[in-house]
Amino acid sequence: MLEIRWHSRAGQGAVTGAKGLADVFAKTGKEVQAFAFYGSAKRGAAMTAYNRVDDSIILNHEKFMSPDYVLVIDPGLVFITDICAHEKPETKYIITTHLSKQEFLEKKPDLKDKKTYVLDCIKISLDTIGKSVPNAPMLGALIKISKELEIEFFLDAFKKVLGKKLPKSVIDANMVAIQRAYDEVN
Repeated sequence: MLEIRWHSRAGQGAVTGAKGLADVFAKTGKEVQAFAFYGSAKRGAAMTAYNRVDDSIILNHEKFMSPDYVLVIDPGLVFITDICAHEKPETKYIITTHLSKQEFLEKKPDLKDKKTYVLDCIKISLDTIGKSVPNAPMLGALIKISKELEIEFFLDAFKKVLGKKLPKSVIDANMVAIQRAYDEVN
C-alpha cells in the first residue's frame, strides 16, 4: 500500500491536492483514500492530509500511518511539527523551501540521513499561477520522485479533475506549475 502524508497550513491546498491525487489514481483502477485532519479549522492553522493507494480495498481508516512519502508544503512546519513521525527507513521527504538542499539540511540536520528532496513550491506557484497555492507544484515533485505514474498521464488526468471546477487559464497555469516542479525537484 502506498501511503502519503501532507503537512501544510489550512488554505495552502493540501486537501485539494490529496483529493486530486486520489482522483487520478482512481482512474488507474486503484483503491484510494484522501482525508484530512485539522487541529483548528481556520486559515493558516497547521494541518495534515493523507492519501492511501492500493490494489485491494483499503480497510484502514486511521490517520496514523507509516508514510512512504511525506510532503511538506509550508517550510516553517519542518521546524515545529514532527514530520518524521511513524516513518519507515525508506520514507522519502519532499520539502518546500527557498533554500538549496545543502542549506536546508544544515538547518535541519536530522533529515541529513534521510531521502530528502527540496524545491520552492511557493515560488513556482507564484510564478506560474500568480498566487501561493503550492499544492500543484508539490504534486509534480511527487510524481517525479515516486515514479508511480507517468507525468503525461498525470497531467492529462489532473487536467480533467481540475476541469470540473476551474477556468481553462487556471488549469493551464496549474499544468505549467506541475511540470516545472517535476523538472526542478532535487
